[in-house]
Amino acid sequence: MKLQRLVAVMLKEIRQMARDRMTIAMMIGIPTLQLLLFGYAINPDVRNLPAAVADMADTGGSRALVQDLFATGVVRPAAGARTPQELQALLREGKIKIGVLIPPDFERRRIDRREAVQVIVDGSDTSVQATARQLAMLPLDGGNALPASQISVLPLYNPQRISAINVVPGLIGVILTMTMVMFTAMAIVRERERGNLELLITTPVSSGELMVGKVLPYIAVGLVQVSVVLLLGAWLFAVPIRGSLAGVYGAAMLLIVANLTLGLLVSTVAKTQFQSMQMAFFLFLPSILLSGFMFPFDGMPKAAQWIAELLPLTHFMRLIRGVVLRGAQLTELWPDVLALAAFTCAMMALAILRFRKRLD
Repeated sequence: MKLQRLVAVMLKEIRQMARDRMTIAMMIGIPTLQLLLFGYAINPDVRNLPAAVADMADTGGSRALVQDLFATGVVRPAAGARTPQELQALLREGKIKIGVLIPPDFERRRIDRREAVQVIVDGSDTSVQATARQLAMLPLDGGNALPASQISVLPLYNPQRISAINVVPGLIGVILTMTMVMFTAMAIVRERERGNLELLITTPVSSGELMVGKVLPYIAVGLVQVSVVLLLGAWLFAVPIRGSLAGVYGAAMLLIVANLTLGLLVSTVAKTQFQSMQMAFFLFLPSILLSGFMFPFDGMPKAAQWIAELLPLTHFMRLIRGVVLRGAQLTELWPDVLALAAFTCAMMALAILRFRKRLD
């Protein structure tokens, strides 16, 4: 092996990499993105959890307890409730993560050293359960700290804190995000590389028909993936489906179409299949980190939460956990349904416009 030939090959490879702007962008962009996400956005210490208090006692002591509760910064008032039934309805709809029930005989219970406060937790998120248990240990009720023995924590939906019950529904979204975006990101590029795009242009097929035709076959692929995860989750981990199967597949369909249209937009930007895979991975990274799948959404700073609201996986995580674990209906989770529908329409419109521009 001669050093001169080795150096020549190395210089050729460096020049080739320097000409590929996408590779340079990924080399710099991925470590930068990871540093920013893990440094600023990811925070395992959950704060400002949306909560509601049903103060059925309405005494000076109970009002002081509520003030101390919100003063901790762990929870924030997000809704009002008067009864345990209203608290559970808010939890099922995903409007709150923690419900605090103060019974009418709160003062008598406190004097008798009996259970005086019940903290009802959305157990579909294990990080919330851990935070609620820490909350029960804080010194509440002003100077007269309420002992932890008088505060009970009731985790709904996953009282045993089995991680698979929380992970499997979210894993559906992760798999669909990774595969659907990549499949369609390569679709138009593959036609261009094989020379089939010119043939399609000469046919009466419009840009919109071409895009929709590219998307439809992959919808069936996505639904098959959903079925596989659900069957294996029920068989191997006994993951329950408390809502309707129609709701599960409806939520999955929304994510599938949203990711497919995003992949189509990527395919109109990338020049090669390798570039389309790089861009798909670049989009996948913030989705899995900011959506609430790996790290608690409420622990992120507001700026990161705003970015996360633009990602389809964030809304799907709320939908699938709401339907599968809490037994909610899609109509009760309508803000996230509308968000996914709006995202799909926007991505499809942009993809069609960009495709027409490339044809021109």
